[in-house]
Amino acid sequence: MCGIKSQYKMEATELVEAFSEFKELKNIDRASMMSILEDVFRNMLKKKFGTADNFDIVINTDKGDLDAFRTRLIVADDEVTDPSTQIAYSEAIKIEPDFEIGEDVSDEVKFSDFGRRAVLSARQNLVARILELEKDALFKKYKDRVGEIVTGEVYQTWKKETLVMDDDGNELLLPKSEQIGSDFFKKGDTIRAVILRVEMLNGNPKIILSRTSSMFLERLFELEVPEVFDGLITLKKIVREPGERAKVAVESYDDRIDPVGACVGMKGSRIHGIVRELRNENIDVINYTSNIPLFISRSLSPAKITSIKLDEETKRASVFLKPDQVSLAIGKGGYNIKLAGKLTGYEIDVYRDSEDETEDVDLDEFSDEIEGWIIDALKAIGCDTAKSVLDLTVEDLVKRTDLEEETIKEVMRILKSEFE
Repeated sequence: MCGIKSQYKMEATELVEAFSEFKELKNIDRASMMSILEDVFRNMLKKKFGTADNFDIVINTDKGDLDAFRTRLIVADDEVTDPSTQIAYSEAIKIEPDFEIGEDVSDEVKFSDFGRRAVLSARQNLVARILELEKDALFKKYKDRVGEIVTGEVYQTWKKETLVMDDDGNELLLPKSEQIGSDFFKKGDTIRAVILRVEMLNGNPKIILSRTSSMFLERLFELEVPEVFDGLITLKKIVREPGERAKVAVESYDDRIDPVGACVGMKGSRIHGIVRELRNENIDVINYTSNIPLFISRSLSPAKITSIKLDEETKRASVFLKPDQVSLAIGKGGYNIKLAGKLTGYEIDVYRDSEDETEDVDLDEFSDEIEGWIIDALKAIGCDTAKSVLDLTVEDLVKRTDLEEETIKEVMRILKSEFE
């Protein structure tokens, strides 16, 4: 008898123990866990007795106890039609001699009667249900946090992505494509990134982080600049070449606030923290204006513009500069002019503003010596004349046109010979 009691306790508590394993480790509310646990037990009862509607289940997860009580109606011995919901009078008085026909009787169901196979099957069902609930809870938790900065610890790095663990031990992924070029992480490093998107992949939540998204830079400004966080300064638009350069257009509706000065801080105190986080990314903070020519001029800083001609239909801007300002407008690697275009929404063509324009020669005049597709590639970056090409370095032209270095050098040799 003692052995049977021991077996019952072991099998009955296996399910509760399975519950406890997850109760301690997973961030699921107690009510949801208890509901799942009870549902699993009721399925066991339904399989054995055909119904579980007349059962009361008592679970004490702290002690690891589980009790199930079945309520049945007492009927005459020859009137029992459903043993699951009815009990013969002769059987009922064995439980309690004072029972009478028409009363309800409750008796405890022994889980030892179910067999070990049924208990193990229920345990597997319980584990699967809890894991499913945990996945759903994790998905909902992070789905509502897209666009927020999260801090985590690097757990493992691979060629194409880095696995990051949050404070609750949840797995987050930082793909290589969402990392800044100079990012280098090793296990145990603490990193910050923005939650880019959350998706379900084969039933598993996948939380994707990013350090290259404009959202990341926006959140960093909110952390470092109280006026941005409070809404006194608005970040109108952000464009980035991660790890290289970024341009941020800012505006304040309060005339007493200098939005650029507030974002940069005294001696750059505020912007320096953001720059360090972004691996020394050069950040230009620009006063936003609805005056397009002025906005384009500001976006090309530090270059000084002589004049600008706009084509509203094609969204192109022809910018004229002094020869010594051309390289400043284009910037290292062409990032300055590229980002200025993205920030303003205009395709920007840079032209050399020469006092003696008669000395310059249109590129089309060299069609006998330079192939047409090369001339077209140079025109595409705003170089329509010989001197506009010669004003740039070989390195800048290679980066901006994707032409071979040898090709650029040959073109420049041909153009220089025109002025010799």
